[in-house]
Order: sequence, then structure tokens, then C-alpha cells
Amino acid sequence: MASILQPFASPGNNSMAKAKTVYFCQSCGMESAKWMGQCSSCGEWNTFAEEEVPTGKGSRSASRRQIQSKVTKLNEIEAAEEERIFTGIAELDRVLGGGIVPGSMTLVGGDPGIGKSTLLLQVCQKLTEQNRSILYVSGEESLRQIKIRAARIGKIGDALSLLCETNLDVIGEIIKKERPQIVVIDSIQTMYHEAISSAPGSVSQVRESTGSLLMLAKGLGIAFFIIGHVTKEGVVAGPRVLEHMVDTVLYFEGDRHAAYRILRAVKNRFGSTNEIGVFEMRASGLEEVENPSEFMLGGKPQGASGSIVACSMEGSRPILLEVQALVCRSNFGMPRRTAAGCDFNRVNLLMAVLEKRVGLQMGSCDAYVNIAGGIRMNEPAIDLGIVLALASSYKNRPVDEKTICFGEVGLSGEVRAVNMAEQRVLEAKKLGFSTCILPESVKATLPVTDGIRLIGVRNVKDAIDLVI
Repeated sequence: MASILQPFASPGNNSMAKAKTVYFCQSCGMESAKWMGQCSSCGEWNTFAEEEVPTGKGSRSASRRQIQSKVTKLNEIEAAEEERIFTGIAELDRVLGGGIVPGSMTLVGGDPGIGKSTLLLQVCQKLTEQNRSILYVSGEESLRQIKIRAARIGKIGDALSLLCETNLDVIGEIIKKERPQIVVIDSIQTMYHEAISSAPGSVSQVRESTGSLLMLAKGLGIAFFIIGHVTKEGVVAGPRVLEHMVDTVLYFEGDRHAAYRILRAVKNRFGSTNEIGVFEMRASGLEEVENPSEFMLGGKPQGASGSIVACSMEGSRPILLEVQALVCRSNFGMPRRTAAGCDFNRVNLLMAVLEKRVGLQMGSCDAYVNIAGGIRMNEPAIDLGIVLALASSYKNRPVDEKTICFGEVGLSGEVRAVNMAEQRVLEAKKLGFSTCILPESVKATLPVTDGIRLIGVRNVKDAIDLVI
């Protein structure tokens, strides 16, 4: 009888909100009422996980109903140049588009141990020298561990505050109270909302945690840096909607056992996505590499066949890199082809061009192509370098070490024009190259440059006959 006399819960009572069980794809975030072996959205297998989500009307819906929104004409909005905060690290500022934008959210991803936390701690060190207030929130390390890592990097000012917490409600209240200019979240996969029953790192938790932090960033004008774990495929773990929510996505590339790191912007609402920053990992942290071309060409062999220097553009920066090729007779019926640092299918295409247009019989040969230093380049301008490296190894004739090349190769064997040719030539001249092989159509548009000889070629055969 007592249960009958209990008052009914109102529809808006959040405490009586029931939870239902749904399945989320851990790769793309697709929601399904039942488990599926393959995700119909992204095509991944065995990625669905069971999670509970509330079905009642929560406080978020009530708060949204109280917001008074209005329509604004475009010409009524005052557009001013966004004031940026310089980090003091030139390579990072280049990738960000000129500095940190207040109220923005930046996602930093990369393999474990590659230097994500180290870079952001160095950013905190530089910003404290400008008396910027910073809050570093760690969900993975203790305060003592962060202190030890900070001592290795160098002295950090008193403007840096540390917080070891994973509860987003507590973190949000502290941010509203302290009002720092910059907040670092390490990492987003460890944060959780009490209102969501699923475990930290799940699709629901990552999505809701990022949404809450995004509201704080836009509402309070605080710049957020969040660190994201990556999967074995090298993408940020969790739903792809995470990358759509943030303003900037930065990826660390390179082997963590190698000396250098490359920071690349995959998405940037406030700048170009073609810029990269090059760093070298040392005992004291990450050091900027001001001249990546000279760094990449260190240790280039002399008098070896199958090696040539090509020029690629990353945003507004020309980078000289060594293209290596090894062509040898196959001992099996099926020749083996390997490409490291460039597109595998592109290498097969260029080998077919060499066999069809030049007459080099590579159908029965193993071929290995490598961009020295572990850097990855997909720009078509390195096509000519790959072709000349393959031909040099096939004929076992070295290319002059003072020769550089760039140009796109078509299926007819023609060498096509590429952009920013003048910047490429000036970079080659600065590093001491005496000869530059480039498309004939580009050479006619370049001014006369002293100190380097420009040779234009129309097709692949002309280039091979000229260099090899």
C-alpha cells in the first residue's frame, strides 16, 4: 500500500531517468540498438561495445530551453583580427598558424612515448615566462611524476598550476574558479562524467567530456590543449566526431626511437593544414630543428647508386630529402616491391612508366624505395626523384651528389609542372647544390639564378639520359 501512495515522478525529474543499453562503434561512434560484427558506417570489424545511456530528460535539456538565442545579420558582426598567444616555440607557432587563439581547443595525438606530454610541458614553461596562467590537468601521472619530468626540461615559473583529477565536474568547477588562460588535459581518455555509467575512454565518455570542455573554452575564452591516445592504426582513439569537435588536430609523426619528431596539422580552423614542425628529441626535451633540409640530408652516402636529393613543399616551407632506391633481380617468380615514406601504389605506377616509356625491364626485379630519415612525403613533386633513383640503381650508376630534382611524372612519361618552384630552387642553392633538374615548363617562368644551373626536361627519358 505504501508503494501505491508514493508520489509519481515528474517527467523532468533527472533522478528518475532510466538508462537503456545501446552499442557504440569504438572507431567512428556509430550507435546501434544491437551488436553488429561489422560497422556499417566505417566498415571496421568487432568494434561495437555495449554502453548504458540515460533516456530521461536531464538538466542539459532544461538549460538549453532557458537560453535566449537570436538571429544576427552577417554585416552586423564586427570581425577583428584574433589576438594570438605566442608559445615561444617557433615550430609549434608555425603549425598552429601563428600562435594560440584564445577560446580554441587543440587535440594533440601521437604514439606512446613520442613526446606529446613533453612538448606541452615545454609550452607551459615558455608561457610562464610571459606570466600566462596555466592549469595542467593530469589523469595519468601523479604530481611527483610531473615534477620529475619538469625538472628535466628546466625551470618553470610559478604561473603553472597542477591538478590530478579525472572527474569532469570537479575539473569544470576549478576552471571556473581559477580562470586560467590555458588549460592542458592529459589525457581526454582518462576523463569521465558521473552522469554517464560507461567506463572512461568509451565513446560516450570521450564525446561528452570533449563537449563539456568545448563549452568551457568558448564560454570563458580559455585555450585548451587535450592529449589523445592513438590506436594501432595511428589515429586518435575514440569516435571520429572528436576530431570534428575541436578546432585544431595535431599529430606527432616519426618513430619514437628515432632522434627527430614531426608535428603535423591535420585540421586547423585558424591556419594552414600543410605546415609541419620538426623537433629533435634530446635529454632535456624537444629541441627545434630550424633547418630541416640540412637535418634530413645528414649522413647522405657519396658515390652510391640509387640515391638522389628531391625537394618537397610542406606548406610554405621547402624540404630537401634523400630518395633511395634499390633494384635487384628477383629470386622468386613474384617480384617484391616495398615503399617506405612514400605511396606504394605511386611507386608501382612510376615503375610501369619506366618500363613502358623508357624501356627499363623492371618486371622481373625486386624494388625497394625509401625516403631517408623516416619522413613521409606524398607530394607528386618527388616523382622525378623516385624515377631517377630507380633508374640509377637499375643501371648501377651514381648521380652527381650536387644535383637536385623535382617534378611530377605523368603516365605518358612527361614531367609536369609543380608549384612554388622558385622557393625550391632557392632552398637548393642555400644548401650548396649546383644543378637542379626541373620541368621545362617551370624553368621558363623562373628568373635567372646565380650559383645554380637550372636544367629543364620534358619527359623522363630526357632526365635519365641527362643525369645517369
